[in-house]
Amino acid sequence: MRRTLLLCALTAWSCSKPAAPARAVDAGRSALVGSEPEADAGVVRFVATGDTGKGNPGQYQVGAAIGTWCAANGCDFVVLLGDNFYPNGVASTDDPQWQTAFVEPYKTVDAPFYAVLGNHDCGGDGAGTDLPRGDNEVAYSAVNPKWRMPARHYQWQLGEVGFFVADTNRSMFSVDEDARTDFGKWLPASTAKWKIVFAHHPYESNGMHGNAGSYDELPFVPIANGAAVKSFHEDHVCGQADFLFTGHDHSLQWLESTCSRPGSATKTQLIVSGAGAKTTPLPGKAPNYYQSDKLGFVSVVIRGNTLTASFHDAQGVVQFTRTVSK
Repeated sequence: MRRTLLLCALTAWSCSKPAAPARAVDAGRSALVGSEPEADAGVVRFVATGDTGKGNPGQYQVGAAIGTWCAANGCDFVVLLGDNFYPNGVASTDDPQWQTAFVEPYKTVDAPFYAVLGNHDCGGDGAGTDLPRGDNEVAYSAVNPKWRMPARHYQWQLGEVGFFVADTNRSMFSVDEDARTDFGKWLPASTAKWKIVFAHHPYESNGMHGNAGSYDELPFVPIANGAAVKSFHEDHVCGQADFLFTGHDHSLQWLESTCSRPGSATKTQLIVSGAGAKTTPLPGKAPNYYQSDKLGFVSVVIRGNTLTASFHDAQGVVQFTRTVSK
């Protein structure tokens, strides 16, 4: 993977342990998903998982655990944090992987899935160089109402929570002008009590890919190092969103560090949930509230001024919970 990215670049606050889909939009353009019905009693519940698209036993195991959890606790939606289909995304809305890596693994989950594009969704064996390939996932929104990706980047609101989806694969190649323009308007204009951004590439991570700006230990290699992703997050997410949920590294993490911006009192919390099908090691040493290199997912419950995130293993058992207030 690292060699592929290099070639591409050279070439081109308390803790405890235990609606109908929108029309497809042209590549790179934005969309607003119509607001979902108000959450029951003002509570918003969702699950975040990423790097799922293997169609392997691990994905099916985590998918079944998500289904069980949602049936017992309620889920307004599930978000897929990118790399929804390995190794090169899907070729069309009829690609067999829709069945093997989406429909079947999550058949017990009675909730819509909002999806984020990752590098593998855009081809190049993970280099993400075939940008139009991601449009096939946008187009599938018109085929299956369970799949929600009205555009490559988009927003919606549920109750008092605003959700914002970025396309950081386009940011990797510095062709994210539309997203920068829209995020520059969306988050400042939002009056939501909570603002949550979903993206594939992390700002900071203890995983194998590491921090934006020095991904894959390639700090001096343009594109591959993720410097443009770092810039996107610092310009449009840090200090403006309450949380940034990402994948890319195949692990579960809640880092102690946050990101912010001058003049803003908001400190953006950083969560990685990329253990939806396989896992990789955690070589980084940054302080964290919790991290695991085991399969699993994150569930989130927002009630008024409090947000609780729980980290589950592949059987759905809660391994760690933390609540923050505002």
